[in-house]
Amino acid sequence: MGKVNLQNDSEIKVKGIEALNNVLGPSDALRFLALINREPTDYVEISQRLYKGQSIDEIFERNQKKG
Repeated sequence: MGKVNLQNDSEIKVKGIEALNNVLGPSDALRFLALINREPTDYVEISQRLYKGQSIDEIFERNQKKG
């Protein structure tokens, strides 16, 4: 197994905001962040939708390729 590259919380926040800006644009990225902070979020439901039909091995393997 290869080396696992763990990112600290600040790095994850920066990359997440960059991803939001790239996909949504600055205005909608800020709007999204405001919505997340204002409304309760069901992270279990979001995870189920994101990973539907994928095995744990597939998810883990994809994550290893990103690192």
